[in-house]
Amino acid sequence: MMRQGVRALHSCLLQRLQVVRVQSDLDGALAMMPWRGGRRRRMFSAEVYAPGTYLDRRDVVERVLNVVKANPKVDPAKVSESANFGKDLELDFLDTVELVMAFEEEFALEIPNAEADKLSSCAAAIDYIASHPRAK
Repeated sequence: MMRQGVRALHSCLLQRLQVVRVQSDLDGALAMMPWRGGRRRRMFSAEVYAPGTYLDRRDVVERVLNVVKANPKVDPAKVSESANFGKDLELDFLDTVELVMAFEEEFALEIPNAEADKLSSCAAAIDYIASHPRAK
């Protein structure tokens, strides 16, 4: 009796969740990952990214440069793909933090502090955002 109730609940939950299965070359390697106590857990599509979900690099370049140019402390004539925030654009640490926050807002993503510290140029920001699967 208890087992039938659990199955019914399981079935109801699966219908409500609408989990989408993603086919990938990584399915065999990532389908079952080790977890605490030797137990294994199933990875869902949100954890395994489908190929082709990344933004086009040209769009990322254009949008990053526009965000940098929109900063009032930046001379738009000095902005290029290779421009360094400190050396070329003469921005201090707080100005760089503001830029990172603007990138997060523009691309609807959260950049961890460890990664944000590495973003010292337009090229670094472009590379990071273009390689981030959740950037929009």
